[in-house]
Amino acid sequence: MNLLLLSNSTQYGCGYLEHALDTVTAFLPTNARLAFVPYALADHAAYTARVREALEPSGITVRGVHENTDPVAELAASDAVFIGGGNSFRLLDALYRTGLREAVRDAVRDGLPYMGASAGTNMAAPTLRTSNDMPIVQPPSFEALGLVPFQINPHYLDPDPVSTHKGETREERLTEFLEENDVPVLGLREGSWLRVDAGRAHVQGARPARLFSRAAEPQELLPGSEVSLLLTTVPRFDAPAR
Repeated sequence: MNLLLLSNSTQYGCGYLEHALDTVTAFLPTNARLAFVPYALADHAAYTARVREALEPSGITVRGVHENTDPVAELAASDAVFIGGGNSFRLLDALYRTGLREAVRDAVRDGLPYMGASAGTNMAAPTLRTSNDMPIVQPPSFEALGLVPFQINPHYLDPDPVSTHKGETREERLTEFLEENDVPVLGLREGSWLRVDAGRAHVQGARPARLFSRAAEPQELLPGSEVSLLLTTVPRFDAPAR
């Protein structure tokens, strides 16, 4: 499979996708027709227009799947697919409702390039259990696309040592996840992404990633680190630590 999984699509001080634009345009086929999946936000037309504005100057034709009465047919006519960020629960519910969950999964496994950002990156994991989002809707299942066999946490935030906030840190939340599930979680800080191609996986971008595994200390992964071993993961969900 050919995957580009961004932690974020917007970066402080940058326009939409600007922080990763060179990587994005190199990833997408030349003059590609890109199927954009806008279902993580409510205003599909405005969201699609934002992606067009960012990518069409680079020769990419952007088509929102909602612009076709048959979103699956729009996907089939495309050279690549991009699932954008927003609310992961709303997004997954729409993927089930439109038939795109199975269609995207099968097309990407057959070689269609897949780009995700934030919630779209969550969709590449087996489930959305490591999303940061509020469950504003109830999808039929937590089961996502399963393009990679491990979990991802986009927008990973390090603990702030001077914060007075008393809620759980992101690291504590992921530790709780690992107490109930035995599957690695790759925390992607903003400005970082995961590239998967030809059976190999690498952390890329401007910032390190952080890898969480059961019964192990979190591991810092510098940009350029190869993490292909994660592709051999056999995830175990609902498997409490004893």
